[in-house]
Amino acid sequence: MNIVPSALPDPPKPNKPAAAKPKAPRKRRVPVVVISDVHLGTYGCHAKELLRYLKSIRPQVLVLNGDIVDIWQFSKNYWPPAHMRVVRYLTGLVAKGTKIHYLTGNHDELLRKFAGLKLGQFRLDNKLVLDLPHGRTWLFHGDVFDVTMRHSRWLAKLGGHGYDLLILINRFVNYGLEKLGRPRVALSKLVKERVKTAVAAVSNFEETAAAIAADEGYRYVACGHIHQPEIKTLTTEKGDVIYLNSGDWVENLTALEYTAEAGWQLYYYNDDPLMQRTPEAEAREAAEELADSNPAQLLEGLLAEFKIK
Repeated sequence: MNIVPSALPDPPKPNKPAAAKPKAPRKRRVPVVVISDVHLGTYGCHAKELLRYLKSIRPQVLVLNGDIVDIWQFSKNYWPPAHMRVVRYLTGLVAKGTKIHYLTGNHDELLRKFAGLKLGQFRLDNKLVLDLPHGRTWLFHGDVFDVTMRHSRWLAKLGGHGYDLLILINRFVNYGLEKLGRPRVALSKLVKERVKTAVAAVSNFEETAAAIAADEGYRYVACGHIHQPEIKTLTTEKGDVIYLNSGDWVENLTALEYTAEAGWQLYYYNDDPLMQRTPEAEAREAAEELADSNPAQLLEGLLAEFKIK
């Protein structure tokens, strides 16, 4: 009996394995991370970028070195979902065991009346000393060295509003430049770099911080406030001190990171290839934003907690 080959049944097809879900990149373990000058609640704040960075690391200690929430320029009319997500993520880190030290700055100075507050792994203070293998590090925001802050608070607040307006204008300018295929510009940085008095003020700030740190016997001093990321050795009458500044999340998008192997180093978000956006990450962020599309109730609860109107 002849069997026609075409009459034979097709062999069973092997089952295709289910497509594996893309794994999230492993988080970098960093013993100590310092960020400052986030200015949540203002147009200049890069909350989305900060959240991406925070999700890429696993810090043992996170120091929020002042001006995290901008109470000076705070408005209930501008509190995007991304800003609330940063707050929620930080509280989640506390719940998971990360030690968070919130050091007050001038833009969140209303919190200074709560200095000494302890809630689990969360601490609220005005300054902090960390005993690290590379040397004792003194951390504080640094506005105490600002002459304008000490003697003309109204002028400093007025300047803060002007700075926020400049940042808003800068966003519109960069939007137009991107449409024209031209590189972005940072107007506020250009202004600072071209004003001699501003350059001198930064230098005086650094030297004053280093001199006081040397008097107190500290090897390192870490500040924020002036939005100028920096690591440099400064010579004082009492010896050399390494001055650190964590920069900001308005213009520079920087942080300080400490490891026992490398010591203190500056992290630049814009130079990190792992922070490049992918369609999957964009879709995930869009879904998170939709879930938090009305953060007003969460914000009201936050304000009530700290008795801020």
